[in-house]
Amino acid sequence: MKRNNPSPITCHPLPITNYSSPVLLVDDEQQILLGYRAMLLTEGIENILAVNDSRKVLPLLAKEDVAAVVLDLNMPHIPGFALLKEIKSEFPHIAVIIVTAANDVESAVECMKKGALDYLVKPVEDNRFISSVKKALELNSLREEITSLREHILSLRQHLLTDKLEYEQAFSSILTQSKKMRAVFHYIETISKSREPVLVTGETGVGKELVSRAIYEISGMKGAFVAVNAAGLDDTIFSDTLFGHKKGAYTGADKDRDGLIVRASGGTLFLDEFADLNIKSQIKLLRLIEDGTYYPLGSDLPEKSDARIIAATNRDINKLVSEGNLREDLYYRLNTVQVHIPPLRERLEDLAMLADYFLELSAQSLKKKKPTPPNELIPLLSSYHYPGNIRELKAVIFDAVAKHGSGVLSLGCIKEYFSKQEKYTQPDISISNSGSTSMPDISGRFPTLREIEEFMISEALKRSNGNQGIAASLLGITRQALNSRLKNTKKRI
Repeated sequence: MKRNNPSPITCHPLPITNYSSPVLLVDDEQQILLGYRAMLLTEGIENILAVNDSRKVLPLLAKEDVAAVVLDLNMPHIPGFALLKEIKSEFPHIAVIIVTAANDVESAVECMKKGALDYLVKPVEDNRFISSVKKALELNSLREEITSLREHILSLRQHLLTDKLEYEQAFSSILTQSKKMRAVFHYIETISKSREPVLVTGETGVGKELVSRAIYEISGMKGAFVAVNAAGLDDTIFSDTLFGHKKGAYTGADKDRDGLIVRASGGTLFLDEFADLNIKSQIKLLRLIEDGTYYPLGSDLPEKSDARIIAATNRDINKLVSEGNLREDLYYRLNTVQVHIPPLRERLEDLAMLADYFLELSAQSLKKKKPTPPNELIPLLSSYHYPGNIRELKAVIFDAVAKHGSGVLSLGCIKEYFSKQEKYTQPDISISNSGSTSMPDISGRFPTLREIEEFMISEALKRSNGNQGIAASLLGITRQALNSRLKNTKKRI
């Protein structure tokens, strides 16, 4: 058998670590089985079964989920060709690679007709053998992905009809009754069990880490969930934090140290604000995602990781790519599975639930009695844009409770905070909340000032749930002026 030195690193369409089912080697010569095993181990394929008696193959396949079979044709007891027919008849999903000393075109054609994936002639070169086995493993991985996706689609269809979540508990830390968020949860249940990397996008403060933890919990991965914030990390710190270092890698590195990627082994690495990484670090992240390979600082030898990557950012991904600040290949590799979390202003139905929760939480933290919220609280909170989303809402509520004395919660400090914010004093009328009317169409007949005024008053009242004081604040006029305009509108009607 010809031996070739394999390259130290080989990039694969699918990482070797994704191949969960074993390769079955079948040959009556023990020495050949040992040679096959050595070649596969050299390439990182460790899940291997070997049989030197063809009579044991079918019983083994009946109880073991095998990805591929490497089969010799000339064997005692049950010849390889007869075994090939039995395997493809009873286990058609298993890829079979024929390896034989007979360089016979007719035999090769017959084997391929019976369903063999490949036909190799002994002595087979290492590269040819490895390439064929990897192709079989990749086909098996693809089949498993398709089967899993089909099951998830059927499950998702059922869940969408009933709005029932299979893993409701995984989302218990995310307070919401928004239909948009429920749709996100259903999608998460569909993709969580895949080992593909996930891109989580959304504005600051929307809960990207909570969503990522839910993906991890549903995935069933046994390893840990390890979170890393990449914002502000230069390439050296990023590499040392994630990949660790070898003794002597830099001054002060007096011993080997594992990076966080080792802690995430068999689990999930959550990389927050990954888009802030420089290009050099992005290349290292791409290598990690594509083939599970990384280099500790000070090492020339690659190491492998089976951690799943979840990357998150609050930045405009498409803009970063177009400006050259984010590698296009990294974007496309991550964008296979994307979860976008809508901002709080697009799910204002969650405000009452969140406000009540933060009132309770703030009171406990400050060792105060929970204040009674006035009826105007939710309309007031609904009038704001929340660039900081849920994190900003929490801060606003905490500040109000901290300044609260007793009885009903005062809204003075909340109104003062909102009035100082640019988003509040200059509202974006293009934002459409559920049930709101649209701006009058100016593509045809140009609207009159009266029509624009009536629209703005109607929209302000909707956003404030009919509270005229808050509506007047949104419009930048006094409550008396708003009352006067409402009376004039009634007179015209």
